[in-house]
Amino acid sequence: MGFLSSLFLRWRGGSAASDPRLLPEAQLSGPMPWVIAIMIAMTVVAAASGLALRNAAETASADLEGGVTVQIVTAAPAERLRQAAAVVAVLAKAPEVAEVRQVAQEELNTLVEPWLGTRPGDDVEALPIPALIDVRLKGAATADQVAHLRALVVPVAASARIDAQAGWLAPVFAAIGTLQWLAGGLIALLAIATIAAVLLASRNALGNHRETIEIVHMLGGTDKQIARVFQRSMAFDAAAGGLAGLLFGVVTIVTLSRQFAGLGSGMVAGAVLHWQDWIVIAAIPLAGVALAVLTARVTVLAALRRML
Repeated sequence: MGFLSSLFLRWRGGSAASDPRLLPEAQLSGPMPWVIAIMIAMTVVAAASGLALRNAAETASADLEGGVTVQIVTAAPAERLRQAAAVVAVLAKAPEVAEVRQVAQEELNTLVEPWLGTRPGDDVEALPIPALIDVRLKGAATADQVAHLRALVVPVAASARIDAQAGWLAPVFAAIGTLQWLAGGLIALLAIATIAAVLLASRNALGNHRETIEIVHMLGGTDKQIARVFQRSMAFDAAAGGLAGLLFGVVTIVTLSRQFAGLGSGMVAGAVLHWQDWIVIAAIPLAGVALAVLTARVTVLAALRRML
């Protein structure tokens, strides 16, 4: 009865509604802060992944938007070089072309050697490797522009193949879009799981302190005053868990970014987080605290209306 006596004295003093001992369980002693920390950490990683994928797709799309590749496909090395030179000369005069460059044979050899299994002394140039010409347009590589370039190239190189570089990565962009939707779905599921965890914790606390709540009601306490006590307790737990989850998530992000940076891939290099993205990530724990407090308030008020 010592707790009830103290509660009565504080209520007579006008501060019982804000007495944190209405929930005598010590902060951080239960599982709720750790549950929220796990949820926030997973949300931070999922959000960072989605944002990084978006940035990678935007960077790659910008780089490839005006890119066109011309392949000279012929088995005769001399004819291949002649047609490549003729194509470069024709495209250099086209008004819509900003830059045209024939990829050096050494670069092609470096690219194909790991896949062909060649050894020192092998004549890579004797292989029917297409000559590649990199073309940069002044604008986007639309279907009409590609068709116009094809009309210019075919008369001087009948074996030429012209493709917009963005078309090659269309399946990659589609996969990135799918991964972004999956990241968003995971964030939504984590939010639902957080709501469910807070709901169960609030109901459990109400059940454990039902008799105390009834006495507070008899002393004149309102449902909103009691709900504020639960809100404050949940806010402390959610803030502690959110901070821990944010720190763990940031450490995970930094570790993964260093691992992917070591791959040296151009598209992976574009998967970076900008300062706007870090603001979004930093706001995740705040959103988690707000969600937990709102859920606790709604749950407690709904339960009190049914209880009394």
